[in-house]
Formats: sequence, C-alpha cells, structure tokens
Amino acid sequence: MRQIMLTVLLVLASTGLAWGHGEAATATSPNGRLTLKTQPTGYALYHEGRLAMEIPVVGLGEPTGKGPGAPLRLVRRISEEYNMLTGKRLHCTNEGNEYVATLPHGCRLVARLYNDGLAFRYEREGGGASQEKLLEATTYRIAEGERRWMQQWTEAYEGFFPLSTTAKVKAERSFTPPSLSPDGFNNRWGYPALLEPADGLFVLVSEANIERGQSASCLYNDGELFRVTPDATTTAPSGNWHTPWRVLIVGSQADVVESTLVTDVSEPSRLDDVSWIHPGVVSWIYWAYNHGSNDYQIIKKYVDMAVTLRLPYVLIDAEWDEMKDGKTIEDAVAYARSQGVKPLIWYNSSVGWVDGAPGPKYRLNKPEDRERELAWCERIGVAGVKIDFFSGDTQRNMDYCIDLLECAARHHLLVNFHGATIPRGWQRTWPNLLTTEGVYGAEWYNNVPTFTDRAARHNATLPFTRNVIGPMDYTPCTFSDSQHPHITTRAHELALTVLFESGLQHLADRPESYLAQPDKVQQFLSRLPVAWDETRFLSGYPGETVVIARRSGATWYVVGINGTDEIATLNIPLERLPAGLGAMEAFLDANIGLEDDGKVRQWDILTLATVPSTLRCAPRGGFVMKSK
Repeated sequence: MRQIMLTVLLVLASTGLAWGHGEAATATSPNGRLTLKTQPTGYALYHEGRLAMEIPVVGLGEPTGKGPGAPLRLVRRISEEYNMLTGKRLHCTNEGNEYVATLPHGCRLVARLYNDGLAFRYEREGGGASQEKLLEATTYRIAEGERRWMQQWTEAYEGFFPLSTTAKVKAERSFTPPSLSPDGFNNRWGYPALLEPADGLFVLVSEANIERGQSASCLYNDGELFRVTPDATTTAPSGNWHTPWRVLIVGSQADVVESTLVTDVSEPSRLDDVSWIHPGVVSWIYWAYNHGSNDYQIIKKYVDMAVTLRLPYVLIDAEWDEMKDGKTIEDAVAYARSQGVKPLIWYNSSVGWVDGAPGPKYRLNKPEDRERELAWCERIGVAGVKIDFFSGDTQRNMDYCIDLLECAARHHLLVNFHGATIPRGWQRTWPNLLTTEGVYGAEWYNNVPTFTDRAARHNATLPFTRNVIGPMDYTPCTFSDSQHPHITTRAHELALTVLFESGLQHLADRPESYLAQPDKVQQFLSRLPVAWDETRFLSGYPGETVVIARRSGATWYVVGINGTDEIATLNIPLERLPAGLGAMEAFLDANIGLEDDGKVRQWDILTLATVPSTLRCAPRGGFVMKSK
C-alpha cells in the first residue's frame, strides 16, 4: 500500500497536480483533456495532445516576446454548483484546477483549467506608487491559414462573423471608424472570436467578469499576433487588484456551444431576492413601426397582440416622451397593465448616439436623476427598461452599466442593454440583466439591404459565436417584410425563437402577421419558454447548418436551420437525445416547395411518431420539433 501511494504522489507531482508539491511545467484540467504547458516563450494550450492556442506573451508591461512561461503551481481545486434564472441551463456545475505563476512587475498569473477551457487573469497586491498603470501584454497567436470566424470591432458589436483563413481582410462598414494596419487591413477585433486550429477542434476567445473600475478589452493584431488590449480607463489601479478573466473555451463544437464558462468565472449574484425576475416573451413595436412608440393607438395594437398570444410583456420603444394626441407614457403603461401585460420602456443612455438620436435623453446619467427616474418607473408599474446607444468598452461605460444594473435592481426593474457591448457574465452577477443586444440582428432589415442575402448564413453562425457567451436580443421570428425583405423561410424564422437564447425574447413582426398564422403556430408562440433547463448541441458547422435541442421542464424542443442557398440534410444524432421522447409536433417548410421569389410560403404542421435521424431542409430553411 505504501508503495502504491508513493507511486501515485510521484505521478501527480510529475503532471503538476500534487497539492502544494512545488512548481511544474504543465497544468492539467480535472478530466485531463486540457493541458497548459510552459514554452520557450509563454505558454501553449493543448486539447487531447493537439495544439489549441499559443499564448507567446503573458503579463503586464510592454511585450518583449522573450523568456519562457513561468512555472505553474497548483493552489486549489474548484468544484462549484450555482443556479441561473436564464441561459443554456438553469443549474450549472463546473470543475477546475487553479494554478498560479509568479511574473515580473509584482504580478502573478492565476490560471484555471476547466474541463471545457482555460480562464486566466493577472493579480497584484499592495498600493501606492507600486500600482502604476501597466499595459496588459497577453498575446495569442492565430496562424495564417487557420480557419476563424471573427467580428471586426465596433462599439455596438453589430457585425458579421465571416469565415476566413487570414487576418488580412478589408474593413467593413461600421458606425465606428475602423482601425487599420499600415497595409490597410482591419486590425481590431471584437469578442467572441471562434477558431478551428485543427479539424474538429474549436477555440472560442472571450473574456468575463468586468468589475467596477475596469474596462473591457478587444484584440489588436500585428500579423499572426493578437494582443488583448483593454479600452480606456480613467483611474490607475490601487491596493489589491486583478484584471478580468481572459477566457478560452476549448473542445468540440458541442463543448463550445454548451459551455457556461463565461458565467462560471463571474461573480455570484449580488441580489438576495430574485423572486420578481421573470424571463418571458415580448411584443415589440420597432421593427414594423420605427416611430410607433409615440403613437398610443399603435402601442395598443401590440398590447392586444400580447393578450391574444398570452405574452407576458410589451416593449414601448423610443420616442414615448413625444406621444401624440394628448396621450402620455403613463396612459400606455396603464392600458398595458389593465390588460394583464407588463410594460417595458426604452431610454437613451445619452453617452453614445445623442445628437439626432431619439429620446428620452439624459434621464439616467446623474445618480440623483437615475434614482428618481427608475423610482418613477417602479411606481407607475413599469416592469423593466431597455437602455440604448452606449459608446463602447471604456471604463466609463462599464461603470455606468453597473450603476444602471444596481439602480434598476433596487427598483425591481428588468434590464435590456441595447447598442451595447457583449455579455461578459453580468447575467450571473445581476440576474435582472435578462438580455443584451451586441449582435447584428433582425432590426437591420429596417436599415440597409445588406442583411437580406447574408442573414441565413449569419443566423447559422451565431449559435457558435455570439450566443455562446450570453443572452442575445436578436429580435427574431419575422414572417412578413420590413423595409428590406427577408428570404429565410417561415420555419427558419420560427426556429430562431428557440435557437437563439435570450431571457427576454422580442417577437419583432407586426400583430397581423402573427395572428394570420395557423392556430398551432400561435399556440407555439404562446407557450414559448425563454429559460432552459438544458441545452444540447446536436449537429452542424458554423455558417452552414445547426441543430440544437433545449429542454424546459419535461418538454424538449429540437430546432435546426439551413444557412446555405441549397437544400441540405440536417443530422439529428438520436444518441444525444433522451430515449423514448415519443410523438413530436413538427413545424416544417411545406414539401421544401419554393415559389418564384425563393420563399417557402406554406407550413407543414404535423405529428411525427418520434424524432427522425435526418431532415431535409429548404434553402435558408429550418424546422422546429416539440415533444407532446
């Protein structure tokens, strides 16, 4: 027995897993699939022996590219369970091994290897002059030729994730002036960034747990080297401090899509009472009526639609402070409440787009004004606020968002951040944050013709990219056309309501469009959950096809879309689903029959004896199956 124990300890020590047994060149995840190894410069992350990511430079200060990665020392094992109100799953678990390494400038690297990825940050202790502001040096190597889906940075994160094998791409149109390399290529990139360093091995790069006094970051590249670059801050760190977590989700497509690593490393909920927070489906005015929220009669139409479809919420969007015909927002809120519908109302953040933008403006910026305004919302019966037009990832914006979340929580208000940065785990820390835009969504059918031809492929990319990291207010499910047409099918559009996770799911189409659909489609929307007990990735590939299953209570939903312009066969691996699901109510594109304009107009709504292993899908089509 003594010899066996000695052998075990020696093996543990050699792999860096011996508790308190000095330093090692390799750190390992609990399941052994991920290893972080010191290199002649920096570190390298491996998944089952295959290189997932090189991190040639770590630490604070100007990168030199010299020196090996510091030895790693195991300090603790992590085993955690927590509950969410929204997201891919309501009960989350994670396991990890935490290591530390001593770096220059009084800094230490804290690295956590989880079974589905790596999270790391830098910590410093002390105060005074020793806490001078130091640039972060973290650098990832993304080799030319490596497949990647990366969004060019823009302050509202409203861009595409096109497949590429090079960083040398021209800047796309954006509200934010692009950053260009000397040779004229875009060189600033937003999170998340999806990479495929080897066939079937995926890495999603992001960050998590932005706290007060911190800015968010993005990636700037110089050739193959992509440096983590925090946005502007106004104060130097003091006392004991740390950076946000840099996050790499690693593994198969299922590992990435199903991961909760962003919330795993974020601070637990700050709220003692969450009984007032209720995710739900929202009737939304803007897509069909850009200025509809200043018209009481149009607001009534959307309240009445919510009543008919039994939706819990209605969103009264911009310009409600300029309501016509002698009506006020209080009249609209009172009408919604009288019909049993909870109203949400819109505000301009007044830090981004202000001049020429809609209002109400300047009501939330000063603490005393914000407190008064949100107290008024609570008093008249508003259930939540949508706050729009922020100005990027600076510390000023991050602190302002935290101020808004805290004040809204004091007044029992749900929050939707629009025209804003992406989720970085705040949905765990402040569970009243039910959704965030940070996505090129269906409202773009209002703005430019670009979306029409790119939407299907974009939709088939988002489950692997943007929606992995948190709720996404895409505003899905449009059967009619806005200012610019869509050429996705009806079943594709219906599938988006389940495919895209959002704690407030805004149905974007006009009331007469929804109410013209078959009764079973209306019933589907009436019973649509937005919080999921479980999520399983079934099949697909970014930009081509995707099939996902989600469970709410005892009910399973299996949905898929085709992002291509050709008929596709979507695979449904039955071994990834519970046995014996039985009959499924299915919403399909009718006979994959296309009319002259290329749009499938009719539904096939039928009962299938069980889940099929494959389904043929129309170009830009989709399907929905729901257990009976």
